[in-house]
Amino acid sequence: MNTQKGFTLLELVVVVAIVAILAVVVVPSYQSHIIKTRRAKATACLLEMSQLLERFHTVNMSYAKDKDGNAFVLPSTQCSNELAGYYTFGLANQTARTYLLSAIPQRQQESDDPASCGTLTINQAGQKGAGGSVSTCWK
Repeated sequence: MNTQKGFTLLELVVVVAIVAILAVVVVPSYQSHIIKTRRAKATACLLEMSQLLERFHTVNMSYAKDKDGNAFVLPSTQCSNELAGYYTFGLANQTARTYLLSAIPQRQQESDDPASCGTLTINQAGQKGAGGSVSTCWK
């Protein structure tokens, strides 16, 4: 008695169809999750930079310059390095009493963001801003 073992063509087609359906459902959800995760990391990075500025202000009584007249420059932090291809971090409106930190989305992070958050900002008063809903974008 010879019995053949293996899969029929119909069984293979069914398995490929199931895998294709799963891929169509899972891939967009995964990409959306990755974008939200990067945005959350960017907000955490802005908060870290804000804390650095507050420490600088505590010592120097200015957000702009230290006691020797040297300007504050945003340091290269681990979070900003990890997000380098997806966000550009900047410091604007920097005076002795004010500053505005921003995280500007780049490439896919900007175009595929489901919440359309755009540029994320925080100032010396802790006021947060975004291109979309602040409560959604700053989760």
